[in-house]
Amino acid sequence: MNLTKSAALLLSFLLAGTTASANDNLWFGAKAGTLGIGLETRWEPIPWLDLRAGLNRFDYDDDGEQAGIVYDATLELNSFYATANLRVPLSPLRFSVGAFKNNNQLVMESRESNEYVVGGQTYTGDQVGKLRSTTSFDSPSPYVGLGFDFELADRVGLNLDLGVLFQGDPNVTLTSDGSFADDPDFQQRMEEERRELEKEAEDFKTWPVVSLGLHFNFF
Repeated sequence: MNLTKSAALLLSFLLAGTTASANDNLWFGAKAGTLGIGLETRWEPIPWLDLRAGLNRFDYDDDGEQAGIVYDATLELNSFYATANLRVPLSPLRFSVGAFKNNNQLVMESRESNEYVVGGQTYTGDQVGKLRSTTSFDSPSPYVGLGFDFELADRVGLNLDLGVLFQGDPNVTLTSDGSFADDPDFQQRMEEERRELEKEAEDFKTWPVVSLGLHFNFF
């Protein structure tokens, strides 16, 4: 048998095995962690590799001081993702790489105050009005990590993921609706304030990923 025929026979064998096991290796599940609450589907075309896709959502409300101004803030976790996972034979361990459509953002609105310090200059509450800021990140965002899959009777699985989402440089907007909103000097001060917020948001360039999930194979 020549090399071409041998390769064709091997390819046919692999494809037949993949087709036969495709339904047995389709999993669905839910997970929760630092990216929010999510849903995920998993397909194992071959024993040492699986492909996963899912979504995460969650809103977390908090308040705090940013650049000297007190804000009410909402961290809006919102992402879609796809990963390829290299599975270690005879082990629950796997290594993951993927990409996220990253819609995560931090939305902030200033607390009412008699005065604000914007860009190093003091203004009255009427002059500033409400300050509103949105911080967003690059999309798509790359992901690397590792995970552990513990399965029972090939029907129920517990999954742990540990990794890093590289969100990139933050993009910060800052607006005001006060009486000085169109004043050129105030706008310059606002730009200084925006840059300070952007600098503080650089802590979120990398986002730690920890999640725990439960998966089921219904086929």
